[in-house]
Amino acid sequence: MSKLDKLLQKLLNDPPELNYDDIYYILTSFGFKEVSSKGSHHTFRNNQKLKITIPKKGGKTVKRTYLKQIVKLINLES
Repeated sequence: MSKLDKLLQKLLNDPPELNYDDIYYILTSFGFKEVSSKGSHHTFRNNQKLKITIPKKGGKTVKRTYLKQIVKLINLES
């Protein structure tokens, strides 16, 4: 099982929060690029102009609300 597969499995288990570096890895693996970073908010966009802004809690973690948005954004709901 690859690193991406493990992270996706972790994401789909509906955790209360995940490490920002793991979320960064997932989003970049799905073709997203970080286009803006202002304070604790990081904005990612892909070639289809899909966009998500993720605030990091305490600078290290991403809350469940944003994890659910990521699951919908990259079509992992099925």
